[in-house]
Amino acid sequence: MNALLQTIAIAALPVILAITLHEAAHGYVARHFGDPTAWQQGRITANPLKHIDPFGTILLPILMLLLFSGGILFGWAKPVPVDFGRLRHPKADMLWVAAAGPAANLVMTLVWAALLKSTWLLPVNFFTVPMTRMAEIGMAVNIALMVLNLFPLPPLDGGRIVVSLLPPRLAWRFAQLERFGFLILLVLLASGVLSGLLDPLIQLIGDAVEFIFQIHP
Repeated sequence: MNALLQTIAIAALPVILAITLHEAAHGYVARHFGDPTAWQQGRITANPLKHIDPFGTILLPILMLLLFSGGILFGWAKPVPVDFGRLRHPKADMLWVAAAGPAANLVMTLVWAALLKSTWLLPVNFFTVPMTRMAEIGMAVNIALMVLNLFPLPPLDGGRIVVSLLPPRLAWRFAQLERFGFLILLVLLASGVLSGLLDPLIQLIGDAVEFIFQIHP
């Protein structure tokens, strides 16, 4: 039980930051391109209390971290409201708004990697051991969320990026998948197909980050 509580305590910060800053990034970029909806509702903030969904942000990701070693992490925060009709160029700007969340996860991956490298350079003590584990979880969580959200299925960010890039008629047809997107995602996740598709990319990005920072397990 003590080990379980320690794992939850160490994982809580990187998991919450990964999901909530992902959402805040969407709102920030939407405001930049003309839609102030998220800003008006106080959602462009690093305060996790503004973004946390008790089940999707906390319980489900931690359960998956405890039950599955590596692989896909699934979770969500309260979606940041974006009114695409208020963007200056709705179809084109949708790409940047959608890409902002995964970009935030990439930045956090690099920050956690730098922190992990720094803990390896310090003498082992009471603080470096849990900090090392927290940084490892932070890297794993952010890489997994980035890759998952870039999967080309609406309403995931990757699906919205595809909608932005397709010609108008094809974009409209592809966007209709959003009604069934969550169900499709759950089926792919439960069947193991999603993990089979995304795990190699997750591993590749993890290896690349470890190479850049010269982190050798």
